Amino acid sequence: MQKIDKIVLAYSGGLDTSVILRWLQEKYGSEIICYTADLGQDIDRKKILRNAKRLGVKKIIIEDLQEVFVKDYVFPMIRGNALYEGMYLLGTSIARPLIAKRQIEVAKKFKAQAVSHGSTGKGNDQVRFELGYYYFNPKIKIIAPWRDWDFASRSDLIKYAKKNNIPVPQDKKGAPPFSVDDNLYHTSTEGKVLEDPKKPAPEFIFQRTVSPQKAPNKITYVTIGYKNGDPISLNNKKLSPAKLLRKLNDIAGKNGIGRVDLVENRFIGIKSRGVYETPGGTVLMFGHRAMESITLDKETMHEKDLIMSRYAELIYNGYWFSNERYKLQKLIDKKRNQVNGSIKLALYKGNITIYSRQSKSKAYSLKKVSFEENKTFDKKNVEDFIQKHCRLLRK
Repeated sequence: MQKIDKIVLAYSGGLDTSVILRWLQEKYGSEIICYTADLGQDIDRKKILRNAKRLGVKKIIIEDLQEVFVKDYVFPMIRGNALYEGMYLLGTSIARPLIAKRQIEVAKKFKAQAVSHGSTGKGNDQVRFELGYYYFNPKIKIIAPWRDWDFASRSDLIKYAKKNNIPVPQDKKGAPPFSVDDNLYHTSTEGKVLEDPKKPAPEFIFQRTVSPQKAPNKITYVTIGYKNGDPISLNNKKLSPAKLLRKLNDIAGKNGIGRVDLVENRFIGIKSRGVYETPGGTVLMFGHRAMESITLDKETMHEKDLIMSRYAELIYNGYWFSNERYKLQKLIDKKRNQVNGSIKLALYKGNITIYSRQSKSKAYSLKKVSFEENKTFDKKNVEDFIQKHCRLLRK
């Protein structure tokens, strides 16, 4: 077996990665470098440092990537109106490429021969992480404990944790927790009762959205300003990408926006149920499509719609750095410089409706669309248009 002196572990400070940390130490005898990417999740820096140091780790890196994450990953994805299987806003999928990229860069800096992650053997994240690792370093050694160790179940993992004095967290009911992933864009919850699609999601699992039934009984209005296809302001105040999304998360979450209960088709071939909360992202996606409707021509919009499903699938499958994704991104962004203006949205008990939108774009012509008589639109041309398509219909 190749001698491995150093391993860079994607470390959250939680149960799974703490168990993995100890297991790596026992199996390889290597120095473990713990790497935590702060993507806006509910992060407890003291807990991460405490848990890693308790297991003898000397090098612990916690890196704030929130602005990079939103500007260079989330916003380009929203420009593509990406929805996987028509519902999932890809909150977990879009985070993994950035973490993988930085892990490899850390490994290079500290001359580590291997990287490791905490993704399970049945999930998509193992693919997403490892495609990212191999893209930036095809020769890197990848250690995937959930595929290598002898633990047959989560119960075995918890037994190992207790044996090694690793704290086992509990949920609000005092039981082992659900599987949760979160970042500034979303929160996902999986496992336990959610594995049975007949059973409803318990209300206590939701972390960043109130129940629509308990949301305020009055409308909340938000105005989003767009420049070159990206949001730049909220309620007429310019904000950085991460600050804008964080503020919008708070507003939308209080109005019950962004809940999705989805049974999805995983890349590796099984179906899985997840409950997702993407409050700010849901509003941004809705607002972006509405802005495009008055700023882009029909052909561009329809071309984007045709490639959206494939674009979303590439992100879901971990192909963010693929040539195909880059090519589709160029098509998506071809006329992004025309998507400028602002939109006012009404948020009410889980629903989003358009209140008003405005842009200096010439794509929408008030004169042409008016029911009043005008000379800017020749109605005689319509007859020729219909006759042309009657001929095409019979081909």
